[in-house]
Amino acid sequence: MNLPDSLQDLSWELPHTFMGLDEDASDFARAKTVILPVPYESTTSYGGGTSRGPAAILEASRYIELYDQELDGEPWETGISTLPALQLTGAGPEAAMAELREAYDRIVDAGPNKFVITLGGEHSISSPPILSWAKRLKGERMTVLQLDAHTDLRPEYEGTAYSHAAVMHQVREHVDIVAVGIRALTRGEAKLAKGSDEIRVFYADDIHESDGWMDEVVERLTGNVYISVDVDCFDPSLVPSTGTPEPGGMTWYPVLKLLRKVFDATNVRAVDVVELAPVPGLHAPDFMVAKLIYKMIGYKFS
Repeated sequence: MNLPDSLQDLSWELPHTFMGLDEDASDFARAKTVILPVPYESTTSYGGGTSRGPAAILEASRYIELYDQELDGEPWETGISTLPALQLTGAGPEAAMAELREAYDRIVDAGPNKFVITLGGEHSISSPPILSWAKRLKGERMTVLQLDAHTDLRPEYEGTAYSHAAVMHQVREHVDIVAVGIRALTRGEAKLAKGSDEIRVFYADDIHESDGWMDEVVERLTGNVYISVDVDCFDPSLVPSTGTPEPGGMTWYPVLKLLRKVFDATNVRAVDVVELAPVPGLHAPDFMVAKLIYKMIGYKFS
């Protein structure tokens, strides 16, 4: 906040921005990264609470060390602007996604070269940013790298095509999809993925014993990549605070290794991180997700 010089050196708490950055480091005009919180929750099918995810991530991020020893640097120095939370309409999922699409387009138009990281909220919020980028690239093919326990390829779920369980079906005709960590899907989703040249699934039970699959993932990606991280991609021992946890998930260092390879080999245009449903008193998952986001900022600009 803007304060008189005589008050600047008092013991104020860290700002409620990503990483607790001050106004200069959070300035939209100079920041290379923009954090967009979207605390939307409407179609969750088991456990709820994803509307509290963005706030929990931001709060936990204020206590992460700014220095990253892996990169031997401080990624925050490139500037990280935290936008206010975007409150979407309650007039139904279709209207909410249309509202998010308009807002997202305007944000990218205001900062066309910025790295936008959207914080959910439920996974349905991924489709407007993905479709925005698919249109914006004007014929250049884009790949969605989906880290997830579920394929989310249902045509609809519980009466709506705008469900979290249908988000990849919403975008599949406009992008290629490489889904990693999958371990829960319907027979119909498995058939759809197997019969499509644009969808490649790396099942969790096929990738847990080695890292050789990572190079195949990278080879499947186009030059332009959008990363969608559903936190249930991680094993519930790491992130139990999600709506539909599935056993047998991914772990911290393999995910970082994969992401480093992807950022090194491709142009990652934007990211979303979704489906954190924070549990009171259980802070480790919030902290881990916040640090994952900081890692991706570092990988983008290192």
